[in-house]
Amino acid sequence: MAQDPYQELGVSRTASADEIRRAFRKLAKQHHPDRNPGDKAAEERFKRISVAFDLLGDEEKRRKYDAGEIDAEGRETMRGFGGGPFRQDGGARQAEFDNVDLGDILEMFGSRQGGRGGPFGGFSQRGSDVRARVDVDLEEAIAGTKRRIAFSDGRTLEVSIPKGAADGQVLRLKGQGAAGRSGAGDALIEIVIRPHPLFRREGDNLVMDLPVSVPDAVLGGKVEAPTPEGPVTLSIPAGSNSGSILRLKGRGMPGSSGRRSDLLARLVVTLPERTDADLQRFAESWRAERPYEPRRRV
Repeated sequence: MAQDPYQELGVSRTASADEIRRAFRKLAKQHHPDRNPGDKAAEERFKRISVAFDLLGDEEKRRKYDAGEIDAEGRETMRGFGGGPFRQDGGARQAEFDNVDLGDILEMFGSRQGGRGGPFGGFSQRGSDVRARVDVDLEEAIAGTKRRIAFSDGRTLEVSIPKGAADGQVLRLKGQGAAGRSGAGDALIEIVIRPHPLFRREGDNLVMDLPVSVPDAVLGGKVEAPTPEGPVTLSIPAGSNSGSILRLKGRGMPGSSGRRSDLLARLVVTLPERTDADLQRFAESWRAERPYEPRRRV
């Protein structure tokens, strides 16, 4: 029998959705089968925390659990006459009633459903959703990729990561969840984009900081600039300041139409690591003869 999902994730019953998500990510990373090959205890722990997050990560399921309408495994706890709950013990449903003939009730339920499937055959219940997460690199999110995902019930499945996938995006695979009397639930796969050392995403655009030397900023020049597909040559206009944006068309993330957006290079005018005497003398004469206050532009 599943344990209390709050205890499984190590969170309080008043925890926010973000706190629950962070707790699951931390535990899933720690106990994922890929990080613990052959460790049955870690595999079982991963299954339990996945089941717990499947319940608490879904707002409606969490509400039902807190209200006592479903148990820790997501199975419904139906209320009977006299307020007595139907429970599942060892897979069989039992009931507690006060001053009510149980046989009459079962007969009533059976006749209402035409007698099909026994006294409770008419109640249909969809299987629970299962959850997993997959970490991908930015380049994989741009080009799309395939990954084999391990689910909490021990199954693995090859999943296609679409082009332009976003961090936090959830893929829903219909009918790939837990089995139920009225059909299987779905598999929900959260995509996590690993941070990139050079590029960051702003909408569908990618943004990067591009260091340029003082001479190239003043005089203009050509510099090598990185892109997700490899370096390209970029022309720096004369008189460029830090913060100036150069746009590389079609080098960003794919959008919903399939077309790629742009890569924005934000220039950062950078001094040499060691300032020599000639540069110091030039700066001193410049400051004396041609003073200016760039802060006044802010």
